[in-house]
Amino acid sequence: MGSLIEELRRREAAARAEADRLRIRIEELSGDLARAEEQASRLAIAREEVTQVMEEPAVADPPAGQNGRPARPAGKAGPVSRTGAVTVPPWQEGSDASVLPRAHQDLLEVAADAGRPLRAVQFAAAAGLDTKKAKVEGLRSRLKLLAARGWLAEAPGGLFTLPDHSGKTLKPGR
Repeated sequence: MGSLIEELRRREAAARAEADRLRIRIEELSGDLARAEEQASRLAIAREEVTQVMEEPAVADPPAGQNGRPARPAGKAGPVSRTGAVTVPPWQEGSDASVLPRAHQDLLEVAADAGRPLRAVQFAAAAGLDTKKAKVEGLRSRLKLLAARGWLAEAPGGLFTLPDHSGKTLKPGR
């Protein structure tokens, strides 16, 4: 009878070892899954941002004509309406943040109030926005757009701050 009990103990130990091996593999796969989901989220945000940038006009809007409407030569179609699209014009000397959408002005105010470089999650917290990873990635895309257009400066390590603009201070609009 002793050999049967020993055989059951051996099989039980083997089953426990297999369960431990599978548990470790599940942890590894969970980490792989989280990384893949994060990458998919980042790519979706990047695609949305690129689509938005590609839809923005490459030049400034035409000057206003009568009744405040853009003046266009006869027979020329105007730009397609992009209802809901956010336009961030490039910063130029003398630019005021009031030309930006309110949400972007708020980000510039957070940068001005902080007085130091901040990470995207710190911008989110200071602006009272959601600090979940996917939302922060969307905010990071907006911060990068503002940096690409000269409204913010991106520092190494994923930090964003107000740019120097050759000694000129950027005044957030209100």
